[in-house]
Amino acid sequence: MNRDTHDQAPSAARHGAGFAASGAIAFTTDAAVLTVLTRGAGIDPFSARLIAIACAMIAAFFAHRRLTFAVKTPATRAEFVKFLGVAITASLVNYAIYAGILLLRPGTEPVLALLAATAVAMGVTYTGLRLAVFRRH
Repeated sequence: MNRDTHDQAPSAARHGAGFAASGAIAFTTDAAVLTVLTRGAGIDPFSARLIAIACAMIAAFFAHRRLTFAVKTPATRAEFVKFLGVAITASLVNYAIYAGILLLRPGTEPVLALLAATAVAMGVTYTGLRLAVFRRH
């Protein structure tokens, strides 16, 4: 292993761990808000999920900036708008899968549908963040 490859390994490990941690923060936010709204407030799982997604997007933006891409400069409006484009695209994929599961299998616990949908949307999210939002980091 040459020095360049060795130096990149910790960075790649940190990057991957940051993506996983940011995803966990966003997922936990999403699941917590979804659970509070469906079980605590009696909101239907489709409407509750839209609110939960919005909360998770904000948490994800700040988590990915700091943990995944280690951005040191202050956030800009342009960066947030790019992030929203990626997040909305990934959320549409996520929501379509989530709704599809609940419609095809009505007895499914909403959080289980959320878990399956999130697993698929992760690839969309990472690709968009890496290529469009935090490209230079």
